[in-house]
Amino acid sequence: MSMLARGLPRDRFEVEVAALTRLGPLEGELVEAGIPIHSIRKRLKFDPFAVARLARLMRTRRFDAVLTWIFAANVHGRLAARRARVPIVLTSEMAVDLWKGRAQLEIDRRLAGWTDRVIGNSRAVVDFYRKQGIPDDRLACIPSGIGDEEPPDIDRAAVRAECGTPPDASVAIFIGRLAPQKAVEDLLAAIDVLQHIRPNLHTWIVGDGPERERLEGIAHAFQLGARLRFCGHRDDVPRLLAAADLLVLPSLYEGLPNVVLEAMRFRKPVVATAAPGTTEVVADDRTGLLVPPGNKTELARAILRVIDDPALAHRLGAAGRDLAESAFHATVMIKRFAGLIEDLARSKGITLDASVHDN
Repeated sequence: MSMLARGLPRDRFEVEVAALTRLGPLEGELVEAGIPIHSIRKRLKFDPFAVARLARLMRTRRFDAVLTWIFAANVHGRLAARRARVPIVLTSEMAVDLWKGRAQLEIDRRLAGWTDRVIGNSRAVVDFYRKQGIPDDRLACIPSGIGDEEPPDIDRAAVRAECGTPPDASVAIFIGRLAPQKAVEDLLAAIDVLQHIRPNLHTWIVGDGPERERLEGIAHAFQLGARLRFCGHRDDVPRLLAAADLLVLPSLYEGLPNVVLEAMRFRKPVVATAAPGTTEVVADDRTGLLVPPGNKTELARAILRVIDDPALAHRLGAAGRDLAESAFHATVMIKRFAGLIEDLARSKGITLDASVHDN
C-alpha cells in the first residue's frame, strides 16, 4: 500500500496514511514522499478507542475516500469510516484467507454492506470472497504491482560466503513467512531427495514465523546440514535474491505473490505450486515451472530441471521479467486504483478535493 500511497497522482489526489499500531519500516519512504502519517495506537485486538480516534481523524481531515488493508485495519477502518460518514470506502484483500473462521468471515460479510468495493489482488481472491457471500457488485480485482527495482550490484561469492554457501553451488531461495500456508515442509522434503542427487544444491529459507522451530527440527531429521540455511528475517532480501539461482514457492494458497513478481523482476526462474493466485502470475514452462500443491516429488523434479538446464533457467527468467514489466508494473496498479476511486466519486457526485486515506 505504500507504493500506492506514493504513486497516486498528486495533481488529482492528496494522500495521508494512518497506522493502527506502529509506524513500521515504511515510515521513512512515506515521509520522504511528503505524505502525512498518523499513529492511531491500537492496543487491543479489537480496540473501540482506536476506532474512535480514527473516526475523529477522518472527520477532522474530511476525507473523501478511505482505503483499508489487512483484516485488523479493514475492521477498524471501515467502522471508523462509517462513524465519520466518509462517502467512499474501499478495502483490500491480499490473499485467499483460508485462516479465517466463521466469525471473521461473518464480519467481512457485514462490513461489505458498508463498503463500496472489496478489492482482491487476484481473481482467486475475488472468487474466494464471492464464495463467502460478498455480492458481485461490491467486488473488484486489481492485481498487485511491482516497481522499478533492479537487482543490486553485488559480489555473489561474498554474499554466498556470508550464508556459508560455496561460490559454485546452485542456490534455491524461499522468501516468506514460515506459516502452514507456505508449506515449507514440502520444500524440505524435496531438498532431502535432491541432496543425494545434486549435493551441490544449497537452499536459503528467508523469513520467520510460527513454523520455524518445527521446520528446523525437520531439517535436522533430514540431515540437511550446511546445505540448508534458515536466514530468519532479513533487511537485505534483494541481495540474497540476486545471489540465488532460483526462487521456490511451495504454498498451498496465495493471493498474488509479490515475491514471485520480485524474482521475475530480477530475472530469476521460479518453481512454484499451482496454488490459487500463483497461477495468475506463473504460466507453466513459460514464466516458471508449476507443480501440484503438496507434491514433493514433482517439486524436486522441477527444481532439478532448472538447476540442470541453464538455457531453461535463462528462458524462464527472461519471460518472467517481460511479464512483470508489462502486466504487473506498479503504474498499472496505481492507474486502476485511481480510476476506480474517481469512478466512484463521479457516481456519487463527489469532487475529489480532499484526501485519499490509506489505513
